[in-house]
Amino acid sequence: MTGPSTARDSRRQLLAHAPPELLAGPLHRLGEGIGKIVYASPHWVVKRERSPNEIMALIVIWKAVRGVQSVLPAVAARFPLQHASHRIRLLRLATQGVVSLLPRTWWYTTHAWEVLKQYHRASRRGERLAELHLEGTMLVPETVEFPPVRVQVSGWPGHLTVSEATERVEADLFRHLSRLARHGLFEEVELWLNRLLELRRTGWSQGVFSVDSHLKNYGVIGNRVVLLDAGGLTNRWADIERRLAFEDNVELPHVVLGLGPMLKKRPDIAGRFNARWKETVNEETVREQWPG
Repeated sequence: MTGPSTARDSRRQLLAHAPPELLAGPLHRLGEGIGKIVYASPHWVVKRERSPNEIMALIVIWKAVRGVQSVLPAVAARFPLQHASHRIRLLRLATQGVVSLLPRTWWYTTHAWEVLKQYHRASRRGERLAELHLEGTMLVPETVEFPPVRVQVSGWPGHLTVSEATERVEADLFRHLSRLARHGLFEEVELWLNRLLELRRTGWSQGVFSVDSHLKNYGVIGNRVVLLDAGGLTNRWADIERRLAFEDNVELPHVVLGLGPMLKKRPDIAGRFNARWKETVNEETVREQWPG
């Protein structure tokens, strides 16, 4: 199978006006991550950056879940963070109230503050690397810029002022694979997993490596896989070697990626994918692909 083209068809497009569909009505809330909330029209998405207090609240929730998980894994498995964004939002709002009441000088002494700083550093660095190495390639969705415009969004805050929009993916890769598996289309599941590995190899040939390889970090557009979040990108070999050392100790990559239940009835596909992952995600292969 050939990998996706990396030819730079164009740099980021500059438009005289925002795409009309962004102004046609309220954009619906499509998804959210630690640092951003995404709103969508049929073909484009715009993003709202979270405030530091919002991010801190999510970090506190994440740390609490990790603490429960280490003591009561069965309870943590039922914790309302999977497929329940409205409950996450309520937890975040409650926690954000506490975060706002405590003085920032107190947060300076906590591990959560250090996590927040690390997140911001990684996010800024990843976005710079994506702009330098991946923008204009088939490895990421297209982004367009236009004069600032006010758009309506569903829910709070009701509107945003935006000056760029990104090509909308059909689904994140995990959701796409889950849908295929539910319909028994396991040959297509295997095809898309191979495309993921080809995307990673092609990214290495551009001089970037993602240390954050979970399947929701990738999306599907047509017949290609694209990177959605640049926060995990690095070009530092110390970071890459640490990640590859972790990968060396993973016996079943498909389980780490959350594919265990999905491929339970197809151990043959799981076995082939694990072998290909091991053959691909290792220092020798990364160095072979690395430019220069």
